[in-house]
Amino acid sequence: MQPESDKEKGIEIESQETGRDLMRDVISLCKRLGFVYQSGEIYGGLQSAWDYGPLGVELKRNITDLWWNEMVRTRNDVVGVDTAIITHPGVWEASGHLKNFHDPLVDCRKCRGRFRADQLQGDTCPECGGELTEPRDFGLMFKTFMGPVEEDTAVAYLRPETCQSIFTHFQNIVTSTRMVVPFGVAQTGKAFRNEITVRNFIFRSREFEQMEMEFFTRPEDAEKWYRYWIDRRLRWYTEVLGVKSENLRLRPHDQSELAHYAAGCTDIEYRFPFAGGDGFGELEGIANRADYDLNAHMTASGKDLRFHDTISGEKYIPHVVETSGGVGRTFLAVLLDAYRTEEVEGRERVVLSLDRKLAPVKAAVLPLSKKLSEGAENVLEALRPHWPVLFDVTGSIGKRYRRNDEIGTPYCVTFDFDSLEDGKVTVRDRDSLGQIRVDIANIVEVIARLMRSGWEE
Repeated sequence: MQPESDKEKGIEIESQETGRDLMRDVISLCKRLGFVYQSGEIYGGLQSAWDYGPLGVELKRNITDLWWNEMVRTRNDVVGVDTAIITHPGVWEASGHLKNFHDPLVDCRKCRGRFRADQLQGDTCPECGGELTEPRDFGLMFKTFMGPVEEDTAVAYLRPETCQSIFTHFQNIVTSTRMVVPFGVAQTGKAFRNEITVRNFIFRSREFEQMEMEFFTRPEDAEKWYRYWIDRRLRWYTEVLGVKSENLRLRPHDQSELAHYAAGCTDIEYRFPFAGGDGFGELEGIANRADYDLNAHMTASGKDLRFHDTISGEKYIPHVVETSGGVGRTFLAVLLDAYRTEEVEGRERVVLSLDRKLAPVKAAVLPLSKKLSEGAENVLEALRPHWPVLFDVTGSIGKRYRRNDEIGTPYCVTFDFDSLEDGKVTVRDRDSLGQIRVDIANIVEVIARLMRSGWEE
C-alpha cells in the first residue's frame, strides 16, 4: 500500500491567484508554525522586538551558515571575527556616529504620533492631519552605563553596526594572521538602532543581526573590488539561496544620498510587498568606504593603522569595500519568495518552496499508521545523524504531507504496511509531488543524493 494520499501523484497542479495579502499570510504562518514570535507577547508584546521559534532559528542559522561558507570558509582571502556588542565610546566618536547618527523627529500636537520628518510628505500629520512640531534631532544610538553608577564617565553604547571593531582591530588581525592586502574580515552579530519608526514585521526593528564583511584593498584597486563584490553578492541570493532573480535588482546611490563615509554605494533590493514607490526595499548594501574609517581611528587613537607591505616596503592606509546585509531581511525575503498556494483536486495546498539548503527540516518520517511507529523510528534514527528530521504520527497521511509542505520540508519518507514485507519506503518530493520507492537500507544515500542534486523523476 503506497501512500498516494489525496490523489496527488500524477495530478497536474496549477497556481491559484487568491488575491490574498502575501505579507499577512507570511506573518500568520510565522507565528502559527514557529518561525517568529513577538517578544513578550503574553504581556502585550514589545514593539519591534522579535523572537525566532524552533523553525525560525533553524532557517536563520542556515542563512548565516551559508553566508559564512560563501564569505569565509571557501575563500583564502577572508578571515572572521566575533567582537563585543559594547565597546569603547571613543570608537563611536571617531567613526562619526555620535555626531552624524541622528534622524529629524517631529511630533503631532493632536494625536501625539512621532515621525521622521524626512519621510513625510507635507506639513500635517499622516495619521490624523494634525499640526506637526518643528523637527529636532533624535539620536539613534542606544545608550547604557557600565559599572554601578550612572554618570557621564560610565556612558557606553550598544553598537549600531558590527564593522567598527573590525577597523579598530586592523593591525591585530594583520599581525596575528599575516594576511596581505587585498583581504577581508567578516562577522555576523547583533546591532542596535533606536529607530523612530519601526514597521513591516522583521524588516525594520531596533535589534537586528548583520552579516558584514570589510575588504581591505590598495586605493587604486578599490573600484575594481567594489564592482566585484556587487556582482558576487547579488549572485549569492540567486545561486545559493534560490531567490527569484526577477524579485531582485541593483540600485546605485545618487551622490546626494551617500553616507558621510562612502565614495560609492549600491543596494541589492528585493521586491517586498509593502515597499512603496517602485516596490523594492533594501536587502544589502555594498559600499566603497574609501579610507575614511582607518583614517578616523588612526587620527583619534594615535595608533598607526597603515598596512606595511613587507615586499615593497611601502606603508599606506588601505581603502575598504564593505558588504552589509541583514539576517532578518534576508529571512523575510526568502519566506516571501518561497510562499505560494496551489490547488490540487479542488483543495488548497500551501507550500513553502524554500531551497533545500535553507529548509529548517530536511525530511519528515511518517508512519502510515501508529502501529508502524517502531519500524519508522528505525528510518528516523538512520537519517537523524545527517540532517534535521521530523517524526509525525498525528492525523491522516494527507494532513501530514500538507503540514510539511507548509514548513518547507523538501522530502517526506513514508513507512507503510508494505515496508514490513519489502523493506522499502516511499519518498515524496514537496514541489513536484513525485514519489519513488526505495530500499530502507539505502535511505541515507537517497536523501543525500536528493539534497545534492534535487528531484529527478
